[in-house]
Amino acid sequence: MPKEWTDKQERQYEHVRDSEKSQGASTRRAKEIAARVVNKNRAQAGQTKTASRTSLQDKSPQQRGGERSGRRGPKGPTRDQLYNEARQRGIKGRSTMTKSQLAQALGGKK
Repeated sequence: MPKEWTDKQERQYEHVRDSEKSQGASTRRAKEIAARVVNKNRAQAGQTKTASRTSLQDKSPQQRGGERSGRRGPKGPTRDQLYNEARQRGIKGRSTMTKSQLAQALGGKK
């Protein structure tokens, strides 16, 4: 765990990690998910030097409650995540593209 984390964030990390492990995730995957949850919360609280637009504008992991995981509902990355990737790759006309158009421009990734 990074030294920048508070005691509360370390407890949250351990709780999420243990929860993921009890749901059948591998140790490595459980650690990754827990770290992402804590780091996203830190970014939204302004405790990091840099943060992505989706980290700041998206719902917190607690509010989202697994909306984009599992089998129901929208799958894959959000439109903002696809847009950011398109921006990094220098794809022209990305600002007017829909989510499906961005996915197609990025090579069929949805």
